[in-house]
Amino acid sequence: MEVPSYKTILLSLLVVSLVQQVVTLVMRYPSTTFSLATALSYVHGGHGQSSYAGSCSAGNASVDLSWHAPLQSNINSLSSAINGSGIYGFIFNSSQGPLDTYNWCNMPHVNPKTYPKVNDSSYKLEYVEVIHRHHKRTPYAANTFPVENYPWYCSDEALFYGGEPLNPAGNTSADTYWSVYTSPSNPLPPQGFNGTCQFPQITRGGLDDSHQHGVDLKAVYHDLLHFLPSSYDSDSVSYRVTNNVITSQVASMLIAGMWPTRSNKNTPLLIQPDSIDSLEPAYTCSSASSLFSSYGSGSSSPAWLAHINAASGLYARLDALSGISPTSSAWHMSFDHYFDNLSARLCHAKALPCNVNNTSDCVSLAEAEEVFRLGEYEYSFIYRDSPQSLPASTASYGIWIAELAQNFRHAMNMATAPSVNVTSPQVRYRHNFAHDGSISRLLSILQLEKMVWPGMGSEVVFELYSKKSCYFLRVLWGGQVLKSSHPAFGAMDMVPVETVLAYFDGLVGVGASKVPGLCAAS
Repeated sequence: MEVPSYKTILLSLLVVSLVQQVVTLVMRYPSTTFSLATALSYVHGGHGQSSYAGSCSAGNASVDLSWHAPLQSNINSLSSAINGSGIYGFIFNSSQGPLDTYNWCNMPHVNPKTYPKVNDSSYKLEYVEVIHRHHKRTPYAANTFPVENYPWYCSDEALFYGGEPLNPAGNTSADTYWSVYTSPSNPLPPQGFNGTCQFPQITRGGLDDSHQHGVDLKAVYHDLLHFLPSSYDSDSVSYRVTNNVITSQVASMLIAGMWPTRSNKNTPLLIQPDSIDSLEPAYTCSSASSLFSSYGSGSSSPAWLAHINAASGLYARLDALSGISPTSSAWHMSFDHYFDNLSARLCHAKALPCNVNNTSDCVSLAEAEEVFRLGEYEYSFIYRDSPQSLPASTASYGIWIAELAQNFRHAMNMATAPSVNVTSPQVRYRHNFAHDGSISRLLSILQLEKMVWPGMGSEVVFELYSKKSCYFLRVLWGGQVLKSSHPAFGAMDMVPVETVLAYFDGLVGVGASKVPGLCAAS
């Protein structure tokens, strides 16, 4: 009797193994039609992208990349902005308020009282990424009036700056903080407010809001969902900031809110070089800048100038009272400067400004509310209402989008390269401290159904779930499921992740490969 050669035996074993894997796949996905080619592709594809797309066919691997109009509402109605009253029920004068109401001073975020739990227990939370705007602050110096009629003090907080040898450790350092003062020997007045604040800096109230934000996130993702560990673990959690120090000020408080044992402990904050920072974003993207300025702030587009011209009376009133020159382009290309100046006062229970030469002539609440309505109108126009908003936002925020997509792939073991922004391959929770320009561009790319100006602490959360070896994405905006105008997304509640990745990849390319070309385009 002839004994089979070792090659024949080995080949037979391989065939048996292959058949077993194919049978396993068919049994695992009985509702999916598997061809032999598909099965072989899965077997030989390992955990790559193609294997996932073959096994989970609920998603759409070819997604429409075009702009879809937002809903029409009072927010993007010029008539409402100019002739309306109030601010649509929005809050502008306190960090406190209903947890589900737009609050410029402290926007709704994930918290245990309003968190929408997933009712289907077959979904398993695998990965979370949070991005939010910093919390409330003093206004930027450029947004203060030439002469302010009262000072602003920040003596109830300390902003620490310093350095210390690390890896290996060396001499210890003192905990040093800035103490702002003016010298009687310096005859030059500071720009804007006198007092002891930096402009900007996160205020005492903003620091407290940041701490509570951390407490709320821990209450949901540890106490409620048992997803985060009970104690800080740098192998599973990471934090990232921009090169603007106010994001680090927020991070220090939020981290202590999430992990009380981190108080007064060294905790790393990831940061990219200023010239290429994708989170703020700070990288140069000439085409996006040109596109924004062609239809938005500072443009001569009739669509943009419509609200500027309609508000000429309000501008004249505010200019005369504040001392701002009517010829200042920075103050009159949009309502950004007046919005920041007035909203920062109200969020900190400060009086609206008065004419320094006639203290009985003050900005009225109705006038401030018109500024706020116009600011909301502008952000909707810039980031959603104009069809050009999608390509402008895509080019200028595409690198962060690609980093997010890579993090999803890494969490699903689909990555062919190391994940970004990590201190360990096991990171399950990433947290990004950013700005209104960051959040606005992200919401533009997600095509938010009803755009607003992202207030202080505005938050977007990406939750990646698995179910029967397939992956789904849930996106929360202000603590609730985000509603998109894009027909492939709608309410972003368990959207097949391959649909989202196809959309992101189509816009910016894997690894942001399309972004250099998008930013260089004329």
